[in-house]
Amino acid sequence: MEMLYVKALHLIFVVSWFAGLFYIVRLFIYHTEAAQKPDAVKEALQAQFKIMEWRLWNIITWPAAILATLFGYYMVYRLDLWDVPWMMVKMAMTTGLWGYHIMNHILFKRLQRGEISWSSGQLRMWNELAALFLVSIVFIVVLKGGFNWIYGTIGFFALGIFLMLAIKMYKRIRKD
Repeated sequence: MEMLYVKALHLIFVVSWFAGLFYIVRLFIYHTEAAQKPDAVKEALQAQFKIMEWRLWNIITWPAAILATLFGYYMVYRLDLWDVPWMMVKMAMTTGLWGYHIMNHILFKRLQRGEISWSSGQLRMWNELAALFLVSIVFIVVLKGGFNWIYGTIGFFALGIFLMLAIKMYKRIRKD
């Protein structure tokens, strides 16, 4: 029974972590696009985005990331899944997700200092990486041993290409 509570908490914090990751990059996009506005509007918008980003990042996303990871590692420890192949792949993907999270932290810090280093187009593409991690991790966990790694890898890259093309089409439509 204990593990069901731990699994439920893990899932709750994973959902919260991904919600934070999806939304923080959206805020980065809006923050970056605000730089193109007239000075008074730009200053007001960017000040508001800094507050929103700080609250989302520090009150929701970081705690959710830490708690999702702790509950996940607790389950791996208690169920002795360290050498199970699908779990090793999931942990590798989670490590990649942490890399994505840390890169978002770097972007967050830069924007908090008023430094805009990425374009809104680059951030839109960056935002899709979280979706790739989400899809990959969910498929790994749900399909476990029945997962065909070759088709999974091909599917992962196909999804990435599809998302990049969709972003380019959206950008073209938006300009028209």
